Amino acid sequence: MSEKIGYDVADGIATIVLDRPQVMNALDADMIRRLRAVCEAARDDSTARVIVLRGNGPAFLAGGDVALFHANLPQLPALVGKLAAEFHHAIVALREAAKPVLASVHGAVAGAGVSLLAAADLAIAAADTKFTLAYSKIATSPDGGSTYFLPRIVGTRKALELMMLSDNFDAATALDLGLVNWLVPASELAAATAKIARRLASGPTVAYGETKALVNRTFERPLTSQLDAETQAFARCAATRDLAEGVTAFVEKRKPEFNGK
Repeated sequence: MSEKIGYDVADGIATIVLDRPQVMNALDADMIRRLRAVCEAARDDSTARVIVLRGNGPAFLAGGDVALFHANLPQLPALVGKLAAEFHHAIVALREAAKPVLASVHGAVAGAGVSLLAAADLAIAAADTKFTLAYSKIATSPDGGSTYFLPRIVGTRKALELMMLSDNFDAATALDLGLVNWLVPASELAAATAKIARRLASGPTVAYGETKALVNRTFERPLTSQLDAETQAFARCAATRDLAEGVTAFVEKRKPEFNGK
């Protein structure tokens, strides 16, 4: 199996690279299995304090491999069931990771690419990036968590518009919708991504993880339950060395030096 997904951990940054550039990183079976494996590895690696998702070549991710679907039409229901299950394990691993996930996107972001982007905690995009949900163009409904994440990010009616009409939209629109946090010129994307990743990797990792877990559940719990969860999370943070460093640095009027513990 060709890896088709690069994976590296250095200086607290786990970098996952979609690497099938000849087809704009379209997902095939091997690539999806590898993506699940590296997402789970990044989730479980205690030395990784931030996860970065990016694509190699002219695109971030142009969705599923439609040529693969066409070549397997008689077996397609069973095939897509297996592939979607693997892809969804990757999505769950990213959401479960007790550390920030940063998507760095460029070129084309279509179908599953939008799903992967939406599953990240934060996102930066090159200013010339193009987006589309695309699923309805091949007469299917979305996967990869789009129907979960997009209504929460852009609102229900806008999400349905993006899903049903599958119109193309630009990076400025993605920024307005809240799908991405930052836009930069394409020539500056790598440097800007690295700067944000380094900042996250040097931050209070446990606090980031607790914050992420609270936000993940906020639409599922009533206010009183969410307040109880906040109390418990704050108490867990209070037991960390990073909190001791943070409050000490505040009192001493200096910049804190967090170690993620």
